[in-house]
Amino acid sequence: MSTRLFAAVTVFGLTAATLMAQAPPAGPGRGRGPGRGDGASTSPAPKNAEGHPDISGAWNPNAIQFNVDMVKAGIMPPFQPWAEKAYHAAQAKNDPEAHCLPPGIPRMSTTPYPFRIVQTPGLTLIVYEGGAHVWRQIFTDGRPHEKDPNPTWLGDSIGKWDGDTFVIDTVGLNGKAWIDESGLPETDKMHVIERIRRVDMGHLEIEHTVDDPGAYTEPWKFTTHPTQLKGEMLEYICQENNKDVDHISGPAK
Repeated sequence: MSTRLFAAVTVFGLTAATLMAQAPPAGPGRGRGPGRGDGASTSPAPKNAEGHPDISGAWNPNAIQFNVDMVKAGIMPPFQPWAEKAYHAAQAKNDPEAHCLPPGIPRMSTTPYPFRIVQTPGLTLIVYEGGAHVWRQIFTDGRPHEKDPNPTWLGDSIGKWDGDTFVIDTVGLNGKAWIDESGLPETDKMHVIERIRRVDMGHLEIEHTVDDPGAYTEPWKFTTHPTQLKGEMLEYICQENNKDVDHISGPAK
């Protein structure tokens, strides 16, 4: 089991269901604990060719408290009655991520595993070490959202710059993921906006706005603070040693 995931379990009490999939051991000089971003540089953020802050690179999410339990982390989503009932009835063993399914958006930002941002003209990619080893395409070539996007775990994402902040607008989510391990539900009506700001060389700030009229009475927000990763991303295979492959259909109304 990775020391990063073990540390998260020790400090925040992740459930046994989440631990069924094992990660590979760390290589020399490539620690896997939450401290991989500790002591990150506070030098000025680099600029890209367009003069915006360069948000590319490998990042440690540094947000396990949100991944485990948003409410205990101080966020109180404005539930619709059915969603609050579903939340209180949720059991961690039914968490889709515990069954190696993608965490979805916005939870991809809070898993205990690093991610890498790659920016190219017209397209920004985010590659995730954990969370079912998925990637995101954020189109920045001026195209609009698909008129009728095929619902997916990570949705249809469009990006643009707002001054020095990179804004990702995501729709077309399938509503099958949980927003955290405690069972915050989502629906296919969810719309997520992520505002990414590079504070300095070693620190990002990501403000997430969750607008899901299917589950919540109004939009709500939380902010994470990723730190620059020490070392490189590693191979992680969620399905290895998975002992529970029950079908997950997501929260139902």
